[in-house]
Amino acid sequence: MRSFQVKRFHDLLILCFFMLAMAGCQNDKAKEAGNSSASAAAVSDTAHADGKSIGIILQDNNGEDYNPVIDPANFVGTIDNPYCALTPGKVWVYEGMDEDVTKERVEIEVTPDQKTILGVAITVVRERAWEDGELVEDTLDWFAQDKDGNVWYFGEDSKDIEDGQVVSTKGSWEAGVNGAKAGMVMKGSPQVGDAYRQEFLKGEAEDMGQVLSVGEAVRIGLANYENCVQTKDWTPLEPDLVEHKFYSKEAGNVILEKKIAGGSGQIELIEIKNQ
Repeated sequence: MRSFQVKRFHDLLILCFFMLAMAGCQNDKAKEAGNSSASAAAVSDTAHADGKSIGIILQDNNGEDYNPVIDPANFVGTIDNPYCALTPGKVWVYEGMDEDVTKERVEIEVTPDQKTILGVAITVVRERAWEDGELVEDTLDWFAQDKDGNVWYFGEDSKDIEDGQVVSTKGSWEAGVNGAKAGMVMKGSPQVGDAYRQEFLKGEAEDMGQVLSVGEAVRIGLANYENCVQTKDWTPLEPDLVEHKFYSKEAGNVILEKKIAGGSGQIELIEIKNQ
C-alpha cells in the first residue's frame, strides 16, 4: 500500500509552506475534538507524475505523538456501522487475481467469540486467505465500535501458512502490549479528506487510511453498488504499494479492493452469507 515520487526543489518549498499552514489549522481542530479520534492532525498527500495520490503524511511525529484515548465507557457492545457491520455469523467471500496471475480467495467471518482488550469488549473476526487453492493465511482480527459509530482495530493474531503448517506470526500485535495502539478502520460518518492510523506498532503495524470519496458507484460481478466510500490504504513499511478500497452500506463491508501503485490486481466480493 504505498510509494513516493521525488519532486523538484521548488515544488518541495511550496509543499512545505502548504503543510505548515495546514498543520496550524488542523491542530486547532484536533485540540477542539480531543485525542479520542484516530486522526492525528494535519494531513497532506504526495503524488506521482501521473497524478495518483500515494502517500498520507500525518503530523504526529511518525507516530511518536499518536496517543488515542481508549475509554471502555465510550464503547458499545455491537458493531453496526453501515459500512463495517460486523454481526456474528456474517461471512463475506472475495476472489481475484494478483499481478502474478495467482488466484486469490479471502473469507471474512464474524465469529461469536469475544475478547477483552484495554477493558473493551472486542468482536473477533476470522480472515482466511488462499492462493491457487492453498491456505496461506489464517488471522483473527479484533474490532470494537465507539458511541460515535467509529470502528476501531485493536490488533490481530496473524498466522502465515505453508503446506498446512504455521511458518510465521509476523505482523501480530495487540493494543496495549509492547507499545501497540489501537487505530480506526471506519469513521462513524466518513468525510472526504478524513485520514487516520488504522493500527500502530512502530516498525510492525503502521497502516493508514484516508477517505477519497463518499458517493462512488461501483459495478462488480455480484451487483451494482451506489454511494460507496472509497478509501486509500498505505503504510510506510511498504512505501511502494497503494491500495484503494470501496465500502458499501448494502454489503456492510468492502466490496472491491485494488492496487493502484506498486503492483496490479484486485479482489472483489462474490458472496455474502450467514453461518
